[in-house]
Amino acid sequence: MAETDLHEHDAEAAQQGEGEQFDEENRLKPEFVRQVRESLNDDNEESTYDLVEPLHPADIADLFELLEREDRRELAAAITDLMSSEVVAELNDYVREDMLEDLPPEAVAEIVGQLDTDDAVQLIEDLDEGDQRAILAEVEAEDRAVIETALAYPEETAGRLMQRELIAVPDSMTVGDLIDYLRSEENLTTEFWEVFVVDHRFHPLGTCQLSWILRTPRSVKITDVMKRDQTLIPVGMDQEEVALRFQKYALISAAVVDENGRLVGQLTVDDIVHIISEEAGEDALLMSGAGEGDINEPLRDAYSARVRWLVANLGTAVVASAIIAWFGAAIEQLVALAVLMPIVASIGGNAGTQTMAVTVRAIAMNQLTKSNTRRLVLRELKVALMNGATIAVLIGLATAAIFTPQLGGVIAAAMVINIIVSGMAGVLVPVAFERLDQDPAVASSVFVTMITDSMGFFAFLGLAVASGLVSM
Repeated sequence: MAETDLHEHDAEAAQQGEGEQFDEENRLKPEFVRQVRESLNDDNEESTYDLVEPLHPADIADLFELLEREDRRELAAAITDLMSSEVVAELNDYVREDMLEDLPPEAVAEIVGQLDTDDAVQLIEDLDEGDQRAILAEVEAEDRAVIETALAYPEETAGRLMQRELIAVPDSMTVGDLIDYLRSEENLTTEFWEVFVVDHRFHPLGTCQLSWILRTPRSVKITDVMKRDQTLIPVGMDQEEVALRFQKYALISAAVVDENGRLVGQLTVDDIVHIISEEAGEDALLMSGAGEGDINEPLRDAYSARVRWLVANLGTAVVASAIIAWFGAAIEQLVALAVLMPIVASIGGNAGTQTMAVTVRAIAMNQLTKSNTRRLVLRELKVALMNGATIAVLIGLATAAIFTPQLGGVIAAAMVINIIVSGMAGVLVPVAFERLDQDPAVASSVFVTMITDSMGFFAFLGLAVASGLVSM
């Protein structure tokens, strides 16, 4: 079947099955998933195949993630010829790793051989070293060398993520030479956006989009039509910085160069979309101490990732409790203090979390640097003063009406102090982690919570004692 016919078939199948298999948000319906599960339980492989066959590879990957582990293996056996490299590449990391463990090395090697370099590396990078060696031993020598080179780069760097499949031509070519080369060379990659022009040392000189090549006379030199300004990505650059470069310069693809400036690969925007999504979710989860937060993550890994931060939170909570105990006699004299203390700490905590989220995002987006840290601190101080004044008036008037005007003044003053301190903590704690070359999203919330709770209790109870409302 011709490639055009295949695309038309896929489109028709998707349209026919959309009403039966997908809801209005393009998610697989529970009823459809239940049908597949029942078909598997009845050992009816033909029915299972008919249900799954119309799905796009990405939707088949979603289906695997919605099934239990035992059902996944049965589904894979029932739809063997539908288990294309595209399906495997779209699978959740944990689901893919679990399924690959059940396949012989030669079967995994066959899948690897069908993938682009970046997808092949992603497929096997999380496997045990022994499993990696067994799989690579079954891969063709040329592909094996490329994958091993990519695996030698640190995780989450451009060298690990890049594709080796690209089109690079010498600067001596004309447009006609390039077109003839693209038509006659059978071993070139079939999917590319632009052609890289290199010198004799394989240093990138510029890029030529396919649209320019098609619209330019054959006699024109490629160097006269190429774009010389380009964003070069070092192999060791962190993936988060790579994503920022793509976003800042609106890139579709970019050349990756080694330490000597030689072209060794390329990154494309489809890879960057995954990175941006991954980094955004990772930062949000790290701020909450939830680890990777993947629902397919093994229980032991989820437990170990979360419990250590809960233990840390326990330690910071002890600090706040010690402050309360220090003012125990004062609280006994006026029960209203115990009633109002959680309000001060809670509002301060929310204010600190808001500022911390803004700061962590600014750091991740390269909006916050050493040159403008002072400006951000002053900005957040002004915001904290305005927020503190607003909340102080509201809580002060309510407390004065319910209890006493003196207690209303105390809680209003404590609220202003705590919100200001919380705002400053929300900025300075992530900045301090970033200056120490630590991920500011990892532990900022633990320390900000400790500061806001402790300062909230200390400010409120301390002011109550200092005003003569109660005594120690």
